[in-house]
Amino acid sequence: MTPCNCADRPRSAKPWTVLKTNHTLEALRKGDSTLGCFLGLGSPQVTEVMSATGLDWLVIETEHSAVDIPQAEEMLRAMKGTDTVPLIRLPSSDPVWIQRALDIGAQGIVVPLVKSAEEAQAIVRATRYPPVGTRGFGPLRASNYTLDYEDYFRRANDNILIALIVETKEIVEDLERTAAVPGIDVLIMGSRDLSLSLGLDVLKEPHPEVEEVLNKMLEVGRKTGVAAGIHAYGPQELQAFRNRGFRFLSYKTDYMMLLHEAQAGLAAFRSEQPSG
Repeated sequence: MTPCNCADRPRSAKPWTVLKTNHTLEALRKGDSTLGCFLGLGSPQVTEVMSATGLDWLVIETEHSAVDIPQAEEMLRAMKGTDTVPLIRLPSSDPVWIQRALDIGAQGIVVPLVKSAEEAQAIVRATRYPPVGTRGFGPLRASNYTLDYEDYFRRANDNILIALIVETKEIVEDLERTAAVPGIDVLIMGSRDLSLSLGLDVLKEPHPEVEEVLNKMLEVGRKTGVAAGIHAYGPQELQAFRNRGFRFLSYKTDYMMLLHEAQAGLAAFRSEQPSG
């Protein structure tokens, strides 16, 4: 038996896959609706399950959770091999956070507490390589550890989704200018922080003032092509928001799904105690 000469075996010039196309971004640019979920538990296993469901996108929560960069990287790795687009919600608009999120493989960012069109412009520049932006070059995991440097560099600028959370009174006043900034793809309603910013009781939602902002977001979106995003907490609410024109739809969160299922089971158990 002739031994196998492994050196003669055909090898792919690209042992890793090249940069995954951002299908969510493509869908939004065509005017389609997309569905995703925010992940706050920091679990790669939960991330793997959720990405296997066929959701368009998943947002790794790093603003209101204990998830840090190494943990986020493990969650990104759990999405590999699926069409689900990986996004990261940042703690702030600091360019260092933006660069770290993108360099570990996020294909988009969700940015909190933005206050002006000028801040939105700075966010876009931080996601783009020169000459159109200021992003430094060093995409480690994002470029398959340098194996796909060229492909990543050539395609990254047009493949990064940018979503801003509408949760400050300043951004509401500057909403149309902000949405008109080239590179801004989504405006997401952050109703609780917006309520606080407007001096409203966050524990007594909904508020008419927030509803007015929702209508303004939809109007601005129709004018600029920027998708309006919102969180839905049940199937009927999800359909209602989609019918209103929201196109970046978040369905619950990973921890809410777990909590609600546990509560439903517990309620059923307690309502039918065995007799005798």
